[in-house]
Amino acid sequence: MKTSRITALMLRQFYLIRGSVTRVIPLFIWQAIDIVIWGFMTKFLNEFTHTNMNFVPMVLGTVLVWEFMVRVMHGTSMAFMEDSWSRNFLNLFASPMRVSEYLSGLVLTGITTSMFGLVVMLILAMGVFGLSMLIYGVMIIPFILVIVLFSISLGIFGCAIMLRYGPSSEWFVWPIPAVIAPFVGVFYPLSTLPSWMQAVAHIFPPSYVFENMRSIIAGNGISIQSLIIAAALALIYIMLACWCFVKIYNHALKTGLIARYSAESVS
Repeated sequence: MKTSRITALMLRQFYLIRGSVTRVIPLFIWQAIDIVIWGFMTKFLNEFTHTNMNFVPMVLGTVLVWEFMVRVMHGTSMAFMEDSWSRNFLNLFASPMRVSEYLSGLVLTGITTSMFGLVVMLILAMGVFGLSMLIYGVMIIPFILVIVLFSISLGIFGCAIMLRYGPSSEWFVWPIPAVIAPFVGVFYPLSTLPSWMQAVAHIFPPSYVFENMRSIIAGNGISIQSLIIAAALALIYIMLACWCFVKIYNHALKTGLIARYSAESVS
């Protein structure tokens, strides 16, 4: 892979964002709204429940991590959509660019743009609602990396769906985090779920992350075994997502779909 090609893809996205307010505001506005809503919800729970539990790190911390994961996934997919909407996808692959370079550019773009939303969320959560990420300790960092890896796999998989069925299939991509959220225990422990949902939860890396975040707050520390399982699952998902994208890309080349790629391409 050549870093110059990856950097060029990132620069293209940077210039698109820099020249449009409508692209800048969505980088942080929805995350900020969610943090505000859940921040006041945690304050309400702290004031009206008769327990010594602090709901700010218990709930708001997991919401912040989840929103960052969603932002990375959507940022990666959005970079692909920009190429689709501008009919630039065929031009890119008429160049010597490799699929690995293209995916790397999408992923790095998604992570970079997501940092804007993360900074805003941290400012609101820490400055307004008193959340301290230090309460989780340094051992939470590997779990956050697991979340990033999983979000990358979702982003690449979303790009593969749109490549196969056309840009109009973006409506299959946006709801993916919402479909996963009930199973991974973002807002509640997995023990509250029925047994079949708990079984499904264990195939998703975020479920291990959020359970360990709650375990830290409860004073029980983290589980190294959970970290290993979550990391292994995240790597498997990335490999499957990349394999899926390459498979669909090769199919598009053989069938000539890539030359007809447009909003109406659904077959």
